[in-house]
Amino acid sequence: MRRFVRENGLTVFFSTILLLALAGQSLVGMAEFNDQQLAAGQEPVSYGHYLLSSDFAVDVAENWQSEFLQFTLYILATVYLVQVGSSESKKPEEVGLQSDEDQKVGRYAQADSPRWARSSGWRLGLYSRSLTLVMATIFAVSWLAQSIAGRAAYNGQQLTRYQDPLSWGNYVTSADFWSRTLQNWQSEFLAVAAMAVFAVYLRQRGSPESKPVGSPHTSTGQEG
Repeated sequence: MRRFVRENGLTVFFSTILLLALAGQSLVGMAEFNDQQLAAGQEPVSYGHYLLSSDFAVDVAENWQSEFLQFTLYILATVYLVQVGSSESKKPEEVGLQSDEDQKVGRYAQADSPRWARSSGWRLGLYSRSLTLVMATIFAVSWLAQSIAGRAAYNGQQLTRYQDPLSWGNYVTSADFWSRTLQNWQSEFLAVAAMAVFAVYLRQRGSPESKPVGSPHTSTGQEG
C-alpha cells in the first residue's frame, strides 16, 4: 500500500482533495439552497435530497466541462503552437505531429512500448489521439449533463414564479446557460495563459512544470 501511494501520489492527492471539495461544496450548497427555500416560504430539503437535485448537479457539471475543455484545447494547441521560453511548450523546431521515429511508433516502437503503439492503421491512429478523444468526450458528456441539470434547475425556479418552463433547445440558447458556461471558460483560459507565460520567467525548483532554476528565460521545453 505504501508503495502504491508513493508511485501514485499525484492521483491519490488530487482525488482526495477532489472528494473533500465536493463534500464541502455539497454542504454549503445545501445551506444556501435551504436559505432560498425558507425565503420562498418552502420546506428545506435533506442532504440526500440535495445531492440528487438538479441544483447540485449543474454546479458540478459546469465546472467539470470547463476543466476538460481546457485540457482538450491545451493538448491540441500544444501540438502546433509554442511559447518560447516556457516549460509548458515544446521547442519551436518540434511543432507538429512529428515523425514516427520521434514518437517511437510502428517500426520504431520499443520493446516496452504500448501494444497499440507497435501496431499500424486505425489502431495506431486511434491510440495516437486517445488522450484528446477521451478528454473531449468527457467535456461533451459534462456539457450535456450541465445543460440537462441546468434546465431542470432553471425550470424549477420558473415554476415557483408561475412562469412557463423552457425546452432544452431554448435553455441552451438562454442567457442563464451561457452565463454559467462562459464564466467558467474564461477562468480556465486565463489560468492556462498565465501558466504558459509565468513559466518563462518564474521557477519552482524540483517541479516538472518548471524548467531548471538556472535555465535562461529563452530556454523552451525544459523540465526542472
